[in-house]
Amino acid sequence: MATAAETARAAEARDRRDRWLLSAPALIIIFVAAIGPLFVMLAYSFMEKADYGDVKFGVFSLEGWVSVLFQRDIFDDTLGLADAHLSILWRSISLSLYTTVLTLLFGFPTAYFIATRPATTREVWVFLVTIPFWTNLLIRTFAMQQVIRNEGLINTALISLGIIERPWQIMNTDLAILLGMTYVYLPLMVLPLYASIEKLDFRLIEAGYDLYASRWQVLRRIVIPLVKPGIVAGSILVFIPSLGAYVIPRVLGGGKSMMLGNLIELQFGAGRNWPLGAAISITLMALVMVALLFYVRNVSRSGASHG
Repeated sequence: MATAAETARAAEARDRRDRWLLSAPALIIIFVAAIGPLFVMLAYSFMEKADYGDVKFGVFSLEGWVSVLFQRDIFDDTLGLADAHLSILWRSISLSLYTTVLTLLFGFPTAYFIATRPATTREVWVFLVTIPFWTNLLIRTFAMQQVIRNEGLINTALISLGIIERPWQIMNTDLAILLGMTYVYLPLMVLPLYASIEKLDFRLIEAGYDLYASRWQVLRRIVIPLVKPGIVAGSILVFIPSLGAYVIPRVLGGGKSMMLGNLIELQFGAGRNWPLGAAISITLMALVMVALLFYVRNVSRSGASHG
């Protein structure tokens, strides 16, 4: 006769098996749709490119990875730094960081304003912030194009006010990409900040004022430390898609200011260098993983410091 302990272990084993069986379809979909293609890209990055695109299967080569940072001289086959790739990498990282900073500067006051509204109207303000998500990314990018082009809203207003005499060239520059990404990804910063600020105990702010703290001291010593998880989460949500942006640099940059997403598309398209495209893709994923690890580490420290 089975003892109570054996019965409990058997029930636990059945429960564990049932959980695995129930989660198996989702795990298979995740592997096939997400992890599988990543393994394909990783395998392509270690193969030799074919003459007209594709790769030479079974032929191992590190040329794709070498070409990420270096290029061979067409005359003596010596290696030198790939200035174009490094320039694109730096542009991608810098524009993503600038976008994160700008969305934080605009998003923090917006989220604070929403969180301090009466409870009956907060949902309306949050609803208004989410409205841009109803529109396709390409349409929103073209809408920004109409604002910053030579005959757009900004130049028309500046000329009408007499500030400038001729249109200010914004299109096809890094500034155009920065403005476009800030506009598109701003809601991704506002929503996490709002979620953190809404939970803030505003009695702490009143206590700070009672202790003769200035507004800047209250913001720096009370508000920012308490809403830091929202700041980090919003920064990650903005930085990651900005780093791999493709549509915005293509439309607003005019193909002149390329980012990593455009470089990857070029290698799989006109460049016909699939191993290099795959290597750059894995490099981009590695940069994203670094950002995610930073977020997880920061959240873990924040949780430990708050008990």
